[in-house]
Amino acid sequence: MQNEFFFTRLQYESGDWDVDQRMPSNLLNSLVEYTTLKVDTQEKIITLASDDIFKSPFCYISGHKLVQFTKKERENFEKYVRNGGFVFADDCNHDIDGLFAKSFERQMEEIFGPGELQKIPNDHELYSIFFEFENGPPTTSQELNGWGDDLVHDYLKAIVINGRIGVLYSNKDYGCEWDYDFRNKRWYKVDNTRFAVNIVLYALTS
Repeated sequence: MQNEFFFTRLQYESGDWDVDQRMPSNLLNSLVEYTTLKVDTQEKIITLASDDIFKSPFCYISGHKLVQFTKKERENFEKYVRNGGFVFADDCNHDIDGLFAKSFERQMEEIFGPGELQKIPNDHELYSIFFEFENGPPTTSQELNGWGDDLVHDYLKAIVINGRIGVLYSNKDYGCEWDYDFRNKRWYKVDNTRFAVNIVLYALTS
């Protein structure tokens, strides 16, 4: 167990990894506000090809463009997840081709096998581990991305390793939804980052 939780953003060679730049500080502020976790409030950026990933309790990966891992990136991603690591992958794509989603899902199929990325039920413990979300994943204002299957996704997907989520995958664009100055949260009737707290606590305790 880490003495202090820190947020790791994964930098990968393809695509555009540096999106939603205010989201991590907002998420970290919510952990400070709602939990008793010791929190490092500075985002860490780690290259996926670096062995530093194996020191990270929680990793985030996102983008709009192509995801095509290098050999070393693939090896590290698989090793990290299979050895108990947690990756939150969030599709930040709003255009019609859905390039990030399609290419990331293809990468998961190549690494973990066809059909391993599956919908998780909306009564999964992820939705009740801290805050209660009776209907599963909360909806975002970013979801009508125009390219996809359901438009508004009423589920999340995951790669499950030994009974626990190793990769949590969202088409809901929580990154953009949470990408605002944390001081503006007081204007929200309901704090939309509460689900981020659930994700982190699941990653740390499951």
